[in-house]
This record gives sequence, structure tokens and C-alpha cells, in this order.
Amino acid sequence: MAADYDPSDLPAKFRVLLPLHQKLPPPGPGDWLAVHPEPGQTYREFVESRPQRADGRRRVIYIQPLGDFRPAQRKILQQTATFMEIYFGLPVQMQKELPLSIIPAEARRVHPLWGDRQILTSYVLEKVLRPDLPEDAAARIALTTSDLWPGPGWNFVFGQASLEDRVGVWSIYRNGDPDQGKEAYLLCLRRTLKTATHEVAHMFGMFHCVYFQCNMCGSNHRAESDRRPLWLCPICLAKLVYATGVDPATRYEKLADWSKQNGLETEHQFYEKSLLRLRGR
Repeated sequence: MAADYDPSDLPAKFRVLLPLHQKLPPPGPGDWLAVHPEPGQTYREFVESRPQRADGRRRVIYIQPLGDFRPAQRKILQQTATFMEIYFGLPVQMQKELPLSIIPAEARRVHPLWGDRQILTSYVLEKVLRPDLPEDAAARIALTTSDLWPGPGWNFVFGQASLEDRVGVWSIYRNGDPDQGKEAYLLCLRRTLKTATHEVAHMFGMFHCVYFQCNMCGSNHRAESDRRPLWLCPICLAKLVYATGVDPATRYEKLADWSKQNGLETEHQFYEKSLLRLRGR
């Protein structure tokens, strides 16, 4: 069951956004909260947890391409980097691509039922990303076209992050083929943006959202993930602002412009409405 939220916990400037957001409905069979019950995290609990905050020393988000990318996938990679700069209000730097051959046989498998070739997320986090983490990194995220699995008992994951180590990995393997026309491209782009921003937000100490339809809700399967919006609910937005220092109005303005330019009309309209609310219109 989705949790109730006390609005008095939230800074006043974010409460004006609440009417724009839908409460999270009870989970269906196989949905994230049905399989992984979570208590949630209020804004006050987030602040009291003393999360990582972007400062003068650690402000850069690094994206580490891993494996081969077709031209359309590479375009999505570049668009994701630009979007993340706006989303978090922090500089994003693309690192030199690494070949998939650096992943050893013991960190690979073929899914026993589906036949998908997969790489182990913990190896990417601990052996590829963590050893060379730049000193100024708020986060370092690998993006790969390979399918991912996190270990025994799991079929796959869209992405995984380590809050303590500031590293994460996500995959576009299950995001669709962006070469199959405009709608397929936009679907792959939207899915990639959701996972990328969700995983980086975890690195700033943000837990899964259990209150509203939100980009920080957990997802246990593709249909559930596709139901989630790309935007943050007011609670999670307040957390992000606390962690990164980004101005929420400027952020909404830039997100609306970017979404319009890149064909994400649903997101463009929502960010415009949110901006008007913040400005008291």
C-alpha cells in the first residue's frame, strides 16, 4: 500500500506543487512494492541522514561509456548527458569509452532461460568504476548496451548504484531499438533518461519514493517502469535541491525547453505547469 505523506514535513515552496502530482496507487502483483516492501523516506529523514551534497570539491557527474554503441545509441548517450546537467544542476563529463572485453568471464553469464548475455553489476561497480573515481566526482556512472544482472536470485536490473561509493551502472539493453523510427527512438530516450537520473539520485542518498507517481519509485519490470514519470514528486525534488543546490525554477525552465526541443511533449507540458506553480501563476 502506498504511504501517506504529511505536507508539513515539506519546505513551503515545494508544497505548491503537490496538486500536480498523483498519489502512488497500491502495487499490483509483481510490482516493486509488492515484492520489496519499503517504508519510504520523508524529506526530514533525508536531511537528518546527512546525505552526500555537491560542494566545491565533488560536483562533477562522470559518464563512462562501456561497450559498443550504434550511432542512434550514441546520440541518446549524448542527449542523456545534456539532460542530466539540467536535471541535477551539475556539470557532466563524458569519459573515454571502455571496451566490453574488460569484463572477465567470471563476471558474465548467459541467462539460463532467455539466453541474454549479461554482465555482473557488482564487477562494474567495484572493479571498473571505483578504482579510478576522480576526486571531484559527485558520481561516476557507466552506461552500457549490455544486459545487467546483480547476482543470484535476479533475472536482470535496469541499473544499480552504490550510495557510499558514488558509482553506478545502467543499461539501455532493454530500452528498445532507437533505429526503428521516431517513436521507438523517443521511447528508448525516455527510458534511458529515467534510469540514468534515478540511479544518480540514489547516490545523493535519495531512497525509493512510496508516496507519489515519481521518477524515484522502484520498478520491478518494464511495464511498471514505463508507468513512472520522468519528473520528481515535490518530496524528491526538495531532496534533490537540498543535495545539489540547483534552483528549482531555473531547473524547470531549462527542462521544459530541453523537452520541447527533443520531442518529449508530455514532459514539456508538465515542467511548464510546474514552473508556473513555483512562480505563483
